[in-house]
Amino acid sequence: MDHPQQSPSSSARQARFDLGKRLKDIRKGAGLTARELASLAGWHESKASRLQSGRTSPTESDIRLWTVLCGVPEQADDLIATAHSVEGMYVEWRRRTRAGLRHVQQAAVPLYQRTRHFRIYEPGVCPGLLQTPAYASALMGAIIAFQHIPDDTDAAVAARIERQQVLHQGGTFAFLLEESVLRARVADDETMAGQLGYLLHATTLPSVSIGIVPTSAHRAMWPVEGFWIFDEERVLVELVTAEVTVTQPREIELYARTFTTLATIAVYGAKARALITGAIDALR
Repeated sequence: MDHPQQSPSSSARQARFDLGKRLKDIRKGAGLTARELASLAGWHESKASRLQSGRTSPTESDIRLWTVLCGVPEQADDLIATAHSVEGMYVEWRRRTRAGLRHVQQAAVPLYQRTRHFRIYEPGVCPGLLQTPAYASALMGAIIAFQHIPDDTDAAVAARIERQQVLHQGGTFAFLLEESVLRARVADDETMAGQLGYLLHATTLPSVSIGIVPTSAHRAMWPVEGFWIFDEERVLVELVTAEVTVTQPREIELYARTFTTLATIAVYGAKARALITGAIDALR
């Protein structure tokens, strides 16, 4: 943790800055300069400055020593929890998936259970909440092969399908898919036909709205990275290298506005089902 990852999300940068400011306030409250604190801790004289500016992420031992030297050891646990939260805002896939994909599926369950309104935009593949077991198995198999991670496909698929129970637990789910999602052959024809057939069924679920952005649409908004908005609490963005958690209100609002704009060029109901049916016909 000594060298913070450079996140594309300003939420993570702001959170590191805020944590550093808390450390700085504690130091000043103890009447110490940054150089004096570094000397007492046995650190290089610049380390205290890097920690309190947010340029370096503090380890648990850094925080405990900082609070002890400043006479407030009782604040250590809260600061450590904050530091762990900050680190969680930008998590490389190689860290998240080192024990396989099943853990990744299960870790999201508490967030899914407390969320009442989901807004989900996917430009490339069917979102997990709408995947069939066969489609999920093909997709996860490809991810496992690409990322060179432990193969727990069956367990991960079971966890993903179990997570879909949230669709029937009182929340609302607004999905926006690019039409290219319907045509992307991430599995064999039989699996793709089954997946597209399930999408047709999902359009009838009372808690679900599915919009398809046609490839022929005049774009008021260009295709962007896939993202999931959970109430007004956070946005999860999946990059090739990492998962980014956005919590800054102004950034959440921008993603919400992006979703609303994309929704205006999507088609729904019979028109959406016609696009799905067309993709099924193309498999024959």
